[in-house]
Amino acid sequence: MTLDELKFNVDTKGIKVIQTQRGEVDTSNPYSQWNLCHYTGDVAQHVFDSRLELCQLLGIDYDHLIMPRQTHSCRVTAFDEKLVAAPSRIRKLMLDGVDALVTTVPSVCIGVNTADCVPIALADPINGVIAIAHAGWRGTVGHIAEETVKVMEAVGAKASNILATMGVSICQECFEVGDEVVREFEQAGFDISLIMRRNTTTGKAHINLQEANRQVLISADVPAHNITLPNHCSRCESNRYFSARRLGIASGRTFTGIILRN
Repeated sequence: MTLDELKFNVDTKGIKVIQTQRGEVDTSNPYSQWNLCHYTGDVAQHVFDSRLELCQLLGIDYDHLIMPRQTHSCRVTAFDEKLVAAPSRIRKLMLDGVDALVTTVPSVCIGVNTADCVPIALADPINGVIAIAHAGWRGTVGHIAEETVKVMEAVGAKASNILATMGVSICQECFEVGDEVVREFEQAGFDISLIMRRNTTTGKAHINLQEANRQVLISADVPAHNITLPNHCSRCESNRYFSARRLGIASGRTFTGIILRN
């Protein structure tokens, strides 16, 4: 398995952010080569094998890899050792319909699965709080990044300490949307001049999801200089990262995770 290591703008000891790459791609298989997401139609054994290999690379127990069943909600869940130790049935219920996780538990990798949406890893290294959020356009409109910061603060983080880095996601050039989506952003209070432009040929609107989430984080008092944007587009590089706009929704997902080491 090949991993990207995502960086914060400030070096942090003991906090690691990783992102999977697809690996050797079989163009006839939209789940090749590494896919950790269990709810988009992949074979269960393949998902298990992918997760196991990641755990081995990270040096953690299989049960210490924790990811939610995402639904494009703005629901954020903070958890402690009780969730890690909970039976799989209970854990599944607690993680269903969740799109962001917050924890202070060390040696646990929390992560989200994306295929064009924006994964956001957050950390307060001073107070030992980490988080991961899945921000599609609906989650972005709902300010899921701000909701995640609030939950981080509730368990001991301080907004001015928080570092944020965004993983691979769809670029503005590729993210064409209808005017009804633009109106959703406008109604949610976004400055459209900062996040939207129109294609001069087609007249279609294009939203910059990364910049929109940067604005949300800044409004949540995360310092602008603590926010890192991605360098890659999932749709442009669909042979390296999964892209639902290229491959369809019945395809794999790129996993982005963050881990707090002892």
